[in-house]
Amino acid sequence: MRLFVILFLTLFAAIQAPAQGKLRDLLPGRMPEGFAERTWTVDGVKRTALVRVPADTKSSMAVVFCWHGHGGNSGQSVRGWAFDKADAASILVYPQGLPTVSPLVDKEGRRSGWQSAVGDGGDRDIKLFDAILADLKKERSVDDRRIYSMGHSNGAAFSYVLWQARPDVLAAVGSVAGSLTVKARDLKPLPVIHVAGENDPLVRFAWQKATFAAVRRFNGCTDEGKPYAKEGVLEATLFSSTKGAPLVTAIHQGGHEYPKGSSELIARFFKENPRK
Repeated sequence: MRLFVILFLTLFAAIQAPAQGKLRDLLPGRMPEGFAERTWTVDGVKRTALVRVPADTKSSMAVVFCWHGHGGNSGQSVRGWAFDKADAASILVYPQGLPTVSPLVDKEGRRSGWQSAVGDGGDRDIKLFDAILADLKKERSVDDRRIYSMGHSNGAAFSYVLWQARPDVLAAVGSVAGSLTVKARDLKPLPVIHVAGENDPLVRFAWQKATFAAVRRFNGCTDEGKPYAKEGVLEATLFSSTKGAPLVTAIHQGGHEYPKGSSELIARFFKENPRK
């Protein structure tokens, strides 16, 4: 009996070890492997981001900016999205937001987030984007045709803000559970991939469908799409563009989460769409 108990405990410990390792990786304050925290001062305010530069830096590299959702942080996004596993070749930048008012979830502005329109907050986050990109270009060989922005929720909405603010810098935009909230009547065509949950309780699916319609209009896309890919829980549809700016919509039956398969689809779409 004693031998059986010892064997059981040994097996249980072996099973638990990987889970414990994953738990340790999720603990706050632990630097994700391969990333380094960097700082910038923007309008007198210290800003930070977690940055991953691939080991092979001989050729020009793409840069992907990854913006967390409201109340989130850069470390959680690195670990939770696993975008670095889907894209091993690009420079990845996960900036950290500042306390920001959100009419939906944070009216007092106590939690971290991003400006919701061009001009908000003195364009503090657009300036952060500019500062980070300028430094990376000084330090590394950056491919100007492959600079991308993606994010979740408020971070996705901010990627749409960057589309309005920096249309000649970005090559494409990725959105997960976000919406086009900028007051823009005529955005310059830009490839977009948008992940949406049909049961999103926060950014309503109807709002996201309205974003699809607006993007198709800006980009000169077809009304009818064709299958693009299946990844994780996502089924993606491609709407081709007469202006070289396709839209991919990736739909799932869940809510406001960052669903499985998002990083793989976005990384693929970005790779296929350098700036023309």
